[in-house]
Amino acid sequence: MINLMMRNCKIYFRQKSTVFFSLLGVLIIIILYAVFLGDQFKSGFDVAEVDILMYSWVIAGIVAVTSITTTMGAFELFVEDRANHISKDFNTSPIAQYKLVGSYILCAFIVGSLMSFVAFILGEAFLISQGATLLNLTGIIQTIGIILISSFMSSTMIFFIVSFFYSLSAMSTASTILGTLIGFLTGVYLPIGALPNYVQTIIKFFPNAHSAALLRQVFLVDPIKVSFNNLPIEYLNGFKESVGVVFKIGDFTFEPIHHIVYMIAITIIFFILAVLNLSRTSKQK
Repeated sequence: MINLMMRNCKIYFRQKSTVFFSLLGVLIIIILYAVFLGDQFKSGFDVAEVDILMYSWVIAGIVAVTSITTTMGAFELFVEDRANHISKDFNTSPIAQYKLVGSYILCAFIVGSLMSFVAFILGEAFLISQGATLLNLTGIIQTIGIILISSFMSSTMIFFIVSFFYSLSAMSTASTILGTLIGFLTGVYLPIGALPNYVQTIIKFFPNAHSAALLRQVFLVDPIKVSFNNLPIEYLNGFKESVGVVFKIGDFTFEPIHHIVYMIAITIIFFILAVLNLSRTSKQK
């Protein structure tokens, strides 16, 4: 399994265009905020240091989005192996299906984690250049942990989706659709409070929105202290709900442990589904 994983990663990083398009969703978000959405966000919150508050919120969302868009790019190799009938060789070999699935997922996990770390480092550098303070050691460790969980979860989810594809054209179409939707499904293009209630509910069940919420809780610790100093707690609580720092469904409020348990459960479920689907399709061939 490790040898297959190394083979997949080498092929991925050798294809520079694949790496670029994996990061395209991140670039789109940056451009949208630089050109269109930044002023709308700032006009909605009349607080001190609103620029730092907005930038911290955006960077947290970008890191969350990176973990899923880059793993999607990593799985192009899986579809390519199918299209070129290389997967038939794997299916006739003695390797177990869960190990074959694991090799692709581990490669996507490595890709997603590395790219998310790059986004995190670049994001922190940008925030510091704008006058924000560097995350403390606890915040950095928390961010790394969230990235690892989010990348592994995204890898299992995306692999289950691409396990239904047999051509690169289908994969390309799915990548385009996902790249368009991911910013909305994670509450990054627009604050969640600006969307209809039924859309907010959908977002709160989307797994990567939970990693975005956790990252916002880390990135916004210091900006919130500055921006909401001496303001009523009700105003702060309303802000957290509006921008997706805190998720509430009815009277239930998600704590960090709830986000983490939900993400781990999603990871396990989609890994099992991917193994079952790959086993089913391999028997049909």
